[in-house]
Formats: sequence, structure tokens, C-alpha cells
Amino acid sequence: MRIESISFQNYRNLAETTLFPCEGVNIIYGNNAQGKTNMIEAMWLFCGGHSFRTQSYRELIAFDKSFARLECVFIGQNRRQTASMTIESSKRQIKINGVKKKTSASLIEKFCAVVFSPENLSLIKRGPAERRSFIDSAICREKLRNAQTLQRYNRLLKQRNALLKHIAHSDTARGTLDLWDEQLTAIGAAIVRQRLDFIRMISEKAAVFHQGISHGKETLSLRYVSSFGAEENDSPERLKEKFLEKCAANYPNEILTGSTLSGAHRDDMEIWINGKNARFFASQGQQRSAVLSLKLAEASVLRERMGENPVILFDDVLSELDNERQDYLLNELRGCQVFITCCEKFNKEQLSEGKVFYVEGGVVDALSAF
Repeated sequence: MRIESISFQNYRNLAETTLFPCEGVNIIYGNNAQGKTNMIEAMWLFCGGHSFRTQSYRELIAFDKSFARLECVFIGQNRRQTASMTIESSKRQIKINGVKKKTSASLIEKFCAVVFSPENLSLIKRGPAERRSFIDSAICREKLRNAQTLQRYNRLLKQRNALLKHIAHSDTARGTLDLWDEQLTAIGAAIVRQRLDFIRMISEKAAVFHQGISHGKETLSLRYVSSFGAEENDSPERLKEKFLEKCAANYPNEILTGSTLSGAHRDDMEIWINGKNARFFASQGQQRSAVLSLKLAEASVLRERMGENPVILFDDVLSELDNERQDYLLNELRGCQVFITCCEKFNKEQLSEGKVFYVEGGVVDALSAF
């Protein structure tokens, strides 16, 4: 998969322009706050319409403008395709190959990328929601059906929590809870089964990548932590049984709190380095290496499952790595189209072919290849 061209109109601070990146490594450099990350964010939006920086559409639109528009021409599924996105303060309009789509989720399975950004470095130290989001984001980018399943689970969860609050004031509604439990546990079991499969695949690859990044000095392992006792070899049917049993056991406390106390929304993933939980014991350097290993593994799993390389987006991450780690990462990504943002022009021997873009005040200039 690769981007042939991407166009910006009224998008954040970027001047209206069209870029034509190369198939290999593309360097985007310039001082801070000039628009480099805006370019990376715009590419990422074509994965499913969501920013990795904000949930507000308004922030994506240039000051004093009423809309922003992006258009991307890319090679995916062995053919040239186009996708466009018109963003207004309260909605988005998506077209794929000239056909208007109802939601931005239609971009899933069409365009795939993996982003490495400073925000990802909080993956280890922050709470379980960060790590669940990492897993679910990768699973949902693989198949539209997976994203729809997760959306349905979240809707059912919200409705069940509302019912629990109602039961606290009127026990007559208790009889309907079983119906919600039946649906929620079936879908929750399917989600957890997908997560367990994904972690099994990504764990093996991340361990290998981490060995390379740490020069063989560290071992990395992952463990799924279930709120209802899910185990790696459980079938979806067994997972549903366990989830139902936990709901029944939690019922008195759920009535008191008005919330569902176990399920896919309460699970976590532990990251271990040299036999210690990285959340509590890893140094900043170890955390960075672990996250980069996870992201490389994510790209590798998506490549296997989707049958083509994802586009790789490095946003201000490589500059804080030493030369050996930079070399290792870029070697592992050969064959992928890569975009790297940095404050200074990136010079490395292995980047003998590529393209350079300089950004200043939102204006992007394509420079001579390096």
C-alpha cells in the first residue's frame, strides 16, 4: 500500500497544496509548530476518519474557514484508488472512488497505516484504556466488521448501565436485565477472542523486535489481563459463559455503582521487560523501545492479515533514538512507504533514495531527493 498523492484544503494551518511522495522514505522537516504533524495526521485520517490527536472536527479546520477537504490517491488492493474527506464542524463527508459513503468507517479495509507518535509513548505508563485502544485500533483497521462489533458492544454497554441505574430505583426492570446480558456477553466474548488472537501474534513478533532494538539485552513479553477470567485457549462459547457468571456475581455491586464491572471494557494488557511489569519498573528508554517494538509488531501483523504493507508514519519519534536503533527500525521497514517528521533534515546512508519536504508556516516545499 502506498500514497501517490495527497491534497490539503483549509486543513489546520497547511496551505492549499498537493504532495507527491515517493514509494520509499519521505522526510518532512522544519521547526516546531510549522505543520509537520498536521500532514501525518491528515494521512492517518484515511484509516478510518479519526485523528490520533483530537476528537473535535472543528480543530481540523483552518481558522475562520467553514470546512476542510482532504483527497488521497493511493495504491491498495493492487489497484489505484481515491478517497476524499470533507470536514465540517459537526460532520464529515466521505467519498471512495467517487462514491459517497455514509460513514468514515467505510475507509477501513481500503487504506491502512501505522502511526508512531509521541502520544504512543504513554501506552505503558497510562491506564488500561490506552492499551485496550492500541489493541482495538489494530483489530478494527483490519476489518470493518470488527469495528462494527466494537461499536455495538459499546452501545449495549451504555444501555445496560442505564438499566442498572434504573433498577436501583425500580426493581420491576430487573427482569429485562437477562436479555441485555445475553447480548452483551456474546459480543464481548467475540471481542475478547479477537484480542487474545491478536496478542498471541503480536507478542511473538514484538519479542523479536525488542531483542533487536535492545541488542539482545532485554526480553519483552505481553499478557492479556481479563476482568472475568478469560484464558488464551477459551472458545467464544466458554468466554461467554465466564462473562455471564461474572455478571451474576457482580450484580449487587453493579446495582450500587450503576455500571458494568467486568467485560471487554475493563480488560488490560500487561507489558513485561526482563520479567518485570514495565508500567512500574521500566525506564523511559525501555518504555520507548517497548512501544516501538509493539508498533513494529503491529505493522507486521497487519501486513500478514491484509496481504500488503501498511503505510508507516513516524511523527517526531526517530530523532530521540541513537543511530543504531534508527538503522534497525528503518531496516525492518524496507518495502514500506515511510513518512518521517523531524526538525532537521534527516541524513542516513541507507536513505540513498527518497524525497524531502520542508515545512514552514504551513507551506510545504518539495526539495531534491537525497
